[in-house]
Amino acid sequence: MIAFIRNPSIVLPALLLLVVSAGMISVSKPDVGIGVKAPKGAEVLFDGSRKTLDEKWTYWQGPRLAATLPIKWTVENDPAGSGMALNSNDPSAAGGKYGAADIVTKKPYRDFRLHVEFYVSKSGGNSGVYLQNRYEIQIFDGDTTRHGLGAVINESPSPYYAYNGIGKWNAYDIQFRAARFQDGKRTEPAMMTMYFNGKKVHTNQTINQVWGGPNSGMDGGNDGGKGITDAPGGLKLQAEGHDVLYRNIWIKEMDFNQADTDF
Repeated sequence: MIAFIRNPSIVLPALLLLVVSAGMISVSKPDVGIGVKAPKGAEVLFDGSRKTLDEKWTYWQGPRLAATLPIKWTVENDPAGSGMALNSNDPSAAGGKYGAADIVTKKPYRDFRLHVEFYVSKSGGNSGVYLQNRYEIQIFDGDTTRHGLGAVINESPSPYYAYNGIGKWNAYDIQFRAARFQDGKRTEPAMMTMYFNGKKVHTNQTINQVWGGPNSGMDGGNDGGKGITDAPGGLKLQAEGHDVLYRNIWIKEMDFNQADTDF
């Protein structure tokens, strides 16, 4: 049946609105969340194999280092999946002795896009993801404070609402811009944007210092952690003996000329 348009002045604006709405719906979001695979040009830092652990990582040579190579973190069956995962329970860090057996990538980085998945197996599970081996993105089950889970430690609120909880995998997707320097002096602080389990929780969050002292990360002992230097740093994972596992870790080097990490 052919329908005749009695009033084109009403129908045409409606059609235009429909087209615009369809265009808005088709706008895609960044590929973030659990299970996201490394894009073209990214470097896989842990794929579930002992080979990538030994090839890409080593112990951080901090002042409290107590572990010796080879890395004692174990590659074991994924507790909630079909592959393999990396357990952060190094015997040298038993009891929460951070800095004693943290692992760091052999390669240092400046600006980057990072994906890392973690699993907390029991109440109080504690670890941390360190950007440039300086700035900690906290993993701490039960802590909803500015020192807590998902926080840029001590510098942002904890987006605890995005946490999947104990016994489930979680994902951090981060774009990070290193601090900028001129004539040896810092002119712009580090900055990051982060999705937590697919939810955007930090947007262009500045990071001003290293927290936790010299045992925490690079520059932690410089001027109380405020003496940031221009040296690139590796991705670091913290060993505290609290049953936190990792999988599907990849990084893609970027170059953020402008102070904008949003994605």
